Amino acid sequence: MNGEFEFQFPWMLALLGLLPVYALLRGKTGKLSALTFSSADIARAAGGKARSAAGRLMAGLRLLTVALGIVALAGPRLANYHVETETPGIDILLVLDLSWSMMAIDMGKPSEKLSRYAIASRVLKDFIKKRPNDRIGLVAFSAVPYLASPLTLNHVWLAENLERLHVGLISDLGTAIGDAVAVAAKRLKAVPNSKSRIMILLTDGDNNKGQIDPLPAAQLAAALGIKIYAIGIGVEQPCTLPAFDPATGEFKLDAGGNVIPFLQIQPANYAVLGKMADLSGGHAYRATNARELQNIYNQIDRLEKSEVKLRRYTTYKTLFHWPLLAALGLLAVESILANTRFRRVP
Repeated sequence: MNGEFEFQFPWMLALLGLLPVYALLRGKTGKLSALTFSSADIARAAGGKARSAAGRLMAGLRLLTVALGIVALAGPRLANYHVETETPGIDILLVLDLSWSMMAIDMGKPSEKLSRYAIASRVLKDFIKKRPNDRIGLVAFSAVPYLASPLTLNHVWLAENLERLHVGLISDLGTAIGDAVAVAAKRLKAVPNSKSRIMILLTDGDNNKGQIDPLPAAQLAAALGIKIYAIGIGVEQPCTLPAFDPATGEFKLDAGGNVIPFLQIQPANYAVLGKMADLSGGHAYRATNARELQNIYNQIDRLEKSEVKLRRYTTYKTLFHWPLLAALGLLAVESILANTRFRRVP
């Protein structure tokens, strides 16, 4: 059984302290027998041996019956404490770049062989854990955007969907930042009774695909009351993109376990991200390593705090009937024994 055991009237248990006193008084010598004999030999011949334990057994049953009755009166029960959210938190749409350049390994330690995407995914998981009261969704994009998860409070399911993503999953090559922001904005608009809407865009590239440019997409978000936090990641110098398998998102390694160079990529121009953030009333950030990216999400977490009202209440499952039934059972056993095996002559 779940819940915390307690007594509704715990002061009733003080009555249990009177039972030893009652037992002590009952054990003292009582009145003399009502039957007298002129000789002890006559009494010995008149009856068999007395059951010396019978009195103690009957007294013990009576004391145990009373004790169980007192426990029942004290009201044993299981208390289940509940907390419900009365006010919704912030609606957050995570917009994550899955273009091939996210496989660059310039943000981690050389020995780690962690891609930009692997670092970003790890930081996102930590951010999600810190926002239990917010509805969070996920849009992944490359040359086209895809809804990886609608806005949900089921963050376990959201994290599982994030785990399924990898670079190469979207076969269309390119970076469609504008289309992804527009899709995310429309998703946030569709949520009813939203108190606050924000979008966190993470990318390492320039917009080179799609039907909507980034700035018009940011204006659309601003018109819908959505703030954009735009994060650009990657070092500000050319770096090597390792070879990888698009079907799995895993690096291709040589015989020595080292990554195989694939092509050189240039640093992106993140000026457009700053303009997008300004248009929507948000903020733009740059991260060149894992620590900086973690600090950025920590800062966003502090800026966008949810004011959530919690309703606390308790439900109870009463248990008094169990000691009461046990007491009635012992009372029945005592009555049967008193009228059968331990029956006394009046």
